[in-house]
Amino acid sequence: MAGAAQASGCAVIVDVFRAFTCASIMLHYRPAQLRLEQAPRQCLLLKRGQGYLAVGENEGVPLEGFDLGNSPGEIAARGREFFAGRKVVLRTSAGVRGIFAAREHAKSIWAGSYTTAGALARAITRESPRQVQIVAMGWGGREQTPEDEQCARYLHSLLDPDLSYDHAAALEEIMAHESARKFLRADKQHFPPGDLTWCLQRDLFDFAMKVDNSAGTLRLIRVDSAG
Repeated sequence: MAGAAQASGCAVIVDVFRAFTCASIMLHYRPAQLRLEQAPRQCLLLKRGQGYLAVGENEGVPLEGFDLGNSPGEIAARGREFFAGRKVVLRTSAGVRGIFAAREHAKSIWAGSYTTAGALARAITRESPRQVQIVAMGWGGREQTPEDEQCARYLHSLLDPDLSYDHAAALEEIMAHESARKFLRADKQHFPPGDLTWCLQRDLFDFAMKVDNSAGTLRLIRVDSAG
């Protein structure tokens, strides 16, 4: 979490397993709003008082009273009709909290995932910031994990053509690590194996995810490549 708190300039907060993979799928379904909150209680207040869908987890476990956990497979199974035009609030232990930590010093904040990496690199290139800091959040914002480190490398290579990236080698490292193996064991319902398929899809969507604070609350918005 310290890396996110220290990020300045243009900050990219990377959370592959699973916050920003989930966010990308939800934005693909065109919700009216995708709001970010740190406190589960605030999410539940928004659900009860304003009709938000509450999505998220704490340490990987779905939160009591929430509509959905932090599972891309579960989100995809609900489909466009479930999300289109509805207000959603997302709370996660690493990615969302990382965005809140970054807002103190960063001038602009983007959410990073494999699913939107290409579009994100194009969006950042169009803005041409003086400084870009890519923060791999890892497990709970505490422990490095290869999926976030490798996604950060991929993004870096897209922004700097002199750098190389080997996705096959990245996948080999990712799949051998406990961060992926906890899904492969299929012994916990909240870590379904199918989530890996969604999380490791490169450039699935042609939009980037930018943090917007214009309304006084943090929201993720789509920045389409054609826009």
